[in-house]
Amino acid sequence: MPQKKNSDVAELVRGKVGRVYGHLIGVLATIKALPLAYNRDLQEDKEALFDAADTLLPCLIAMAAMLRSASVRKERLESAASAGFSLATDVADYLVARGLPFREAHNLVGEVVRRCIATGHELSTLPLDEYRRISPLFDGDVLLIDVWSSIRARDTMGGTAPNRVATALGEARDWTAQIRSWSNERRRRISEINRISTDLTVL
Repeated sequence: MPQKKNSDVAELVRGKVGRVYGHLIGVLATIKALPLAYNRDLQEDKEALFDAADTLLPCLIAMAAMLRSASVRKERLESAASAGFSLATDVADYLVARGLPFREAHNLVGEVVRRCIATGHELSTLPLDEYRRISPLFDGDVLLIDVWSSIRARDTMGGTAPNRVATALGEARDWTAQIRSWSNERRRRISEINRISTDLTVL
């Protein structure tokens, strides 16, 4: 529809995920409980493999083109990321770091959110005295919790902390370089095979 502002490329690629997942589940069901070595059952993996590859490759091309032409409004993203009490878990983690069991922290943060809704505040704008009415464990630094502190707190493998993202990017670049090297070598070998085939035909 003309009023839609959604990213069609991303939506369509997301839709293709179900198709590829379906092939994965099919192959897993096929190989379940197979003994070692090749079995005739495995002829069923070819259709899934080829269709998954035929589905994936155009998706990669389309996504690459979309990302190259995309523009990011950083300020709007940052504002949206902190809205809607998305940092409530970080407030609960704040209490846990002060020795409160998570189940109790969860309940207290629920009270904080209800207070925010009643007074029209976000977590970052709720006055400290309102926090302290709910629990004396809250101190002034609870108001420093924001999107960036939340990002930095996820400092585990696969997490969002900047050093973890940098590590993941480095690994992705290394993997991409290996794939590119393999692809170039494959092209070279195919070219060499074609040249030899041509020479043999002439002979």
